[in-house]
Amino acid sequence: MGTPEIAVPALAALIGEEHEVVCVYSQPPRPAGRGHRVTASAVHTFADENGIDVRTPENFKSQASVTEFAALDADIAVVMAYGLILPQPILTAPRLGCVNIHASLLPRWRGAAPIQRAIMAGDTETGVTIMQMDEGLDTGEILLQEKISIDQQTNAQILHDQLAELGASTITRALTSLSEGSVQPIAQPDEGAVYAKKIGRSDGHIDWSKPAVEIERTVRALNPWPGTWFNHQGERIRILAADIHNGHGIPGTVLDDNAAIACGDGAIRPRVMQRPGKAATETESFLRGYDLPAGTVLDSPLANKSQ
Repeated sequence: MGTPEIAVPALAALIGEEHEVVCVYSQPPRPAGRGHRVTASAVHTFADENGIDVRTPENFKSQASVTEFAALDADIAVVMAYGLILPQPILTAPRLGCVNIHASLLPRWRGAAPIQRAIMAGDTETGVTIMQMDEGLDTGEILLQEKISIDQQTNAQILHDQLAELGASTITRALTSLSEGSVQPIAQPDEGAVYAKKIGRSDGHIDWSKPAVEIERTVRALNPWPGTWFNHQGERIRILAADIHNGHGIPGTVLDDNAAIACGDGAIRPRVMQRPGKAATETESFLRGYDLPAGTVLDSPLANKSQ
């Protein structure tokens, strides 16, 4: 049971381990891309390519959907980034219940955006948790965890890909242990529980009053989506990568002709920038075709905007 690209390696691993995947559940096809063409999810597409039956219910509120799921007579349901709430009758229908592949070291970063929030918070490690699902929000017992480091070069896309592969290898190990009866479930402690609030487009609007270290992390955390940006001369200018700079000044002020920008504490120097409809380029090349002189004051979102 999964929907986006991050869940595809896990499905591939289950097939590769010769588990019998009796069915795949994914969110219904939806409009996507500039043409808003109705498109099947990444998991749906992969399952089709491998000849696996796919079901795409809008939800599990009807008794018919629950009955249909239970009739699969599955040993276990593996869930990763599915995007639908599973009611108790679904959670208990498989013989061994439902297990979730979650992209954090629970109980830290429960919720929708664990990858982005871990980078934004400056965490130096994260990982994958295989969890026995219950009706809470990522509160079930921990079956297995694997760690991975986050460094200064890690952005959301890099971490997404690493955790997708780590999730795939970890779930196969967990299923082996479950089938052998050697798993010792561990209850999640309340201490250290943190909620990973969903990311929205507005989160990418750079607030120059924040410390440079926080802005630099946000640049990495929101790359590729929704990206970090500021408005200038009627254009939304994206910053795709940046370094900490030792300058200082009024927040939002361009400090030199190499686009160093003052923050609430310190400064950043964008490394990769992009204009609307243009290719992303190194800042040196960007500035050859775009005027951003020292002394320019850039916009920020309202100080009281929702965080």
